Amino acid sequence: TNEKIPYRLHQLQSIMKTSTDPRHKKRELKIAKIFAQSFIPGFSTPQDSLIANAAPEWPLANINKIDLAILRVATDELMGSDTPPKVVIDEAVEFAKKFGAENSASFINGVLGTILKNKEHHGQFT
Repeated sequence: TNEKIPYRLHQLQSIMKTSTDPRHKKRELKIAKIFAQSFIPGFSTPQDSLIANAAPEWPLANINKIDLAILRVATDELMGSDTPPKVVIDEAVEFAKKFGAENSASFINGVLGTILKNKEHHGQFT
């Protein structure tokens, strides 16, 4: 809900200040930035089509903004990083557990798993 947004953003900022892993810190900064941008009407990222294809029953406008920010960052990292996909997905699930709603972790795990399966099946991200 909207009243939780300032609290979650504060949590994100607090963790960003104390994180010691540079990759973890970089992900948190990206999530915070994309989360803030998600309130701009019409904001979208190149990863949105992959997320929409992986969760067709969930229009992007209906996905919790924190979850969407986590999905966007993780999808971006899956697309263009040397980090093993399992690590990317595990980190995204951990962020969802900390900042998302009750079902966020399983939702994010499922969407990212589908994105990865689609890539493996088609040889590219679709």
